[in-house]
Amino acid sequence: MDFNLFMNDVVDAARKDITEAGYQELTSTEDVDKGLAQEGTTLVMVNSTCGCAGGVARPAAANSIHYDKRPDNLFTVFAGQDREATEKAREYFEGYPPSSPSFAFLKDGKIVSMVERHDIEGFSPVDVVGKLQTIFDEHCEEV
Repeated sequence: MDFNLFMNDVVDAARKDITEAGYQELTSTEDVDKGLAQEGTTLVMVNSTCGCAGGVARPAAANSIHYDKRPDNLFTVFAGQDREATEKAREYFEGYPPSSPSFAFLKDGKIVSMVERHDIEGFSPVDVVGKLQTIFDEHCEEV
């Protein structure tokens, strides 16, 4: 088996998981600036190919938004794949070290809260959904 082909399949599946859930991919620095500078509330999932991304973070990303309160904007960047876009997004996450997978919650382009890898790894998707929905309760309007 060709490892590169296998990894391409893994990356493609990870991208598909999150975009099918309703998140828009930001793959360039321009996309990031345009997306994250928007007014309102924004959730950014920093995607990755690790097991906790596939087993916990992406399922939590997909399920957390089926809620009475949810962010206005849903975006994703892919750590290790879209490097420049991810680095640019992390500039918006001031005060938080690079972490993937992770979730950044912004309001009017400013970081408000972060669910970092240590808040994801070792937890269940339901636990992470609860963490995200707690943030939504505090900062989002009912839809």
